[in-house]
Amino acid sequence: MIHQYKLNGYHIVLDIPSGSVHVVDDVAYDAIALYETHSKEEIIQQLLETYGDRPDVTRDELSLCLADIEQLKANGTLFSSESYLDNPVQWHPPKPVIKALCLHVAHTCNLNCTYCFASQGNYQGQGALMDFETGKQALDFLIAQSGSRTNLEVDFFGGEPLMNWEVVKQLVAYGRSQEAVHNKKFRFTLTTNGILLDDDVMDFANREMHNVVLSLDGRKEIHDHLRKDYNGNGSYDQIVPKFQEFVRRRGQQDYYIRGTFTHHNVDFTNDIFHMADLGFTQLSMEPVVCAPGEPYALTEEDLPQLYEQYELLAKEMLKREEEGRGFTFYHYMIDLQSGPCIYKRITGCGSGTEYLAVTPWGELFPCHQFVGDPKYSMGTVWDGVTNPSLQETFQQCNIYAKAECKDCWARLYCAGGCAANAYHATGSITGAYEYGCHLFRKRMECAIMVQAALQLGETKHE
Repeated sequence: MIHQYKLNGYHIVLDIPSGSVHVVDDVAYDAIALYETHSKEEIIQQLLETYGDRPDVTRDELSLCLADIEQLKANGTLFSSESYLDNPVQWHPPKPVIKALCLHVAHTCNLNCTYCFASQGNYQGQGALMDFETGKQALDFLIAQSGSRTNLEVDFFGGEPLMNWEVVKQLVAYGRSQEAVHNKKFRFTLTTNGILLDDDVMDFANREMHNVVLSLDGRKEIHDHLRKDYNGNGSYDQIVPKFQEFVRRRGQQDYYIRGTFTHHNVDFTNDIFHMADLGFTQLSMEPVVCAPGEPYALTEEDLPQLYEQYELLAKEMLKREEEGRGFTFYHYMIDLQSGPCIYKRITGCGSGTEYLAVTPWGELFPCHQFVGDPKYSMGTVWDGVTNPSLQETFQQCNIYAKAECKDCWARLYCAGGCAANAYHATGSITGAYEYGCHLFRKRMECAIMVQAALQLGETKHE
């Protein structure tokens, strides 16, 4: 399978099975489109008719072009086959090895964000804070279930994790104390709304956290529209100066300013550019996922503008890179040289198998977006996984278990998409969240164009 598209003056051809990316001229682009359905002579005749007024398009030149295409095919980088499909249902190891936990240290929050998937932090249940003993047991469980893996990941999540900050610090200290004992290395991350960000948090996070995710939706009027406190006040003015100071202190370490865009700001690039103009250089902006009837839900009518926004973002990123004030965008960060192995391209994030979420009382779920749904309770950090059939279901959740993925050119970039989004949209983790698929394909086209332009040493922006 190949996928062809034109963007920002580039003619791009993707060979899906091999992952090869070809940036070609217009003649080669058209020749490739005809290659598998027409004879050599038919292709030459058609291209001569199309480009007959161009002196550089001759029969000899077209023959050379077709020879190049034939060589690319012979090399396995164009019109290649999916040779790794001999056993498509066995992409997970027989016994899952857990490498990451999302620790819900706080099922409570000091903000009352309208679109919160976690029901304002309590996940449709009772508010709670994780105690140290439960968190300690979670880390012990992770170590015990991680097999020979050295690098383990733990995300402190909520609700708002800073509402249980002392336990976070205690758990980091405990994790560090176990590293040499078990030949492990913890990579801790923190996701916060920033309200409680202070000097202690900044210093500790910059010393101990591998990554920090800071929630900001962009322009003040956009951010404050849905991210309010319980008195109905927006949080922009409280958090932006703190985020700026935090990032200043953090230096070159990883962080993300992460926003959510909704029907209220379909022009979300203005929010991304606003965040970049505030001095933030590592940015992410996610489409809201919610019930279709919500007033902030994205609609089918929004899609054309969203496509335009992603293209606008890609072009502006190249422009700013040329001007020496570039920034990164999470969804455009792809590696065209190697990228994830085929195992990860097929199986995705590992939710329910390699990655689990832990509630404040130690209950296990496939990921944070399943927390609170009793059908997806997997066990506890004390008893381990006591619902192996559910884990087996997630083991088989890959792109070859999803009928909608079969003919999608982007399947090896998204690995079938988010299981939770599929479940909430279709009732099955092996379904497809179609709206998200539309956005993902556009993002990937833009991301590949950006990376190709950067590797070619070009930052043109039409």
